[in-house]
Amino acid sequence: MRDFRTYARGEARLGPGLTIVHGPNGAGKSNLLEAVYFGCTGRSPRTRNDREMIRFGAEAMRVEVGLIDGSEAHELTVGYGTVAGSPQPVKRMTADGAPVERLLDVANRPLISVFLPDRLELLKGPPAVRRSHLDQVIAAIWPARTDVRRDYSRVLAQRNALLARIRSGRASHATLSTWDRELAARALELRSHRAEAVALLAEPFAERARQLGCSGESALSYRPRSRAVGVEEFMAELQERLAGDLERGFTGHGPHRDELAILRDERELRVYGSQGEQRLALLALLLAERAVLTHARGRPPLMLLDDVMSELDGERRELLALELSASGQSVIATTDLSHVPGGAEASVTRLRISPGAILQEAIAA
Repeated sequence: MRDFRTYARGEARLGPGLTIVHGPNGAGKSNLLEAVYFGCTGRSPRTRNDREMIRFGAEAMRVEVGLIDGSEAHELTVGYGTVAGSPQPVKRMTADGAPVERLLDVANRPLISVFLPDRLELLKGPPAVRRSHLDQVIAAIWPARTDVRRDYSRVLAQRNALLARIRSGRASHATLSTWDRELAARALELRSHRAEAVALLAEPFAERARQLGCSGESALSYRPRSRAVGVEEFMAELQERLAGDLERGFTGHGPHRDELAILRDERELRVYGSQGEQRLALLALLLAERAVLTHARGRPPLMLLDDVMSELDGERRELLALELSASGQSVIATTDLSHVPGGAEASVTRLRISPGAILQEAIAA
């Protein structure tokens, strides 16, 4: 890291299994986890404003991530800030030195999952947040399906543009049925993918919620707006709502309005759950996704967990540590090393954080 958040310069080496990042509040533990996520995805799990990640007083920041895939080494880089010749901040990403538009499309990029206090928006926020997350999970499970969501968004934007022109009298209804058919085909495909993903996640989510001590019966429920079983039926639904669409100037029906509900005893946790219950449900969801991804892709995602142990009792901490230690890489940030069962073992990598500095205490054997 260079000029990232509180770090003027910083370097950390993660162990092949569990890495514990520990230190006092405000030392930079969350910033380190954010840098790992940012360097692997090109975006932050905490903010949409890249400018916020530049260290105070600096003009630009940069994160480099080194990867080992079997016997092959790879490098991802993300830089953001003002550069000579550009009046606006510039974001540049590379994979093995070659510029890329999106790190998410890089084949050897690690799958990655993050638990941060900020991520409670996934449960508490609007449906769009959960839809976006579900679509990201679909892309991780089935990379070949990534384009379906993009294609749907593209056709939706074109239909909305046509609706706006019809509303203003600058276009006729003549070509609307063409876009309705295009939208219907992609909507049904996207709905099918989401339903399939939720079906895969439902049982692992309920099981991990029970293990973590979530009260009641936890469940996931995908709630699509459309009940259509084919393109013609979906087009009929669009026609039924055309007057409202023309009045608003945009399409109000389709998978862009669907909901992923996270439930306890058939009631939505975002409304009826305490913050502690919501945190446990979020952790259960991420662990369920980890299990599904491990089965589907043959490798678990890198897990980044910030302040996760504070909500768990001793038994649940043991269960979580056991699951994370079974396979794959995980990074846990905590103020107290003793909160992580087995944290003092020689197989665990420990990084002690003081403001702006990282001390490597041990490297896994």
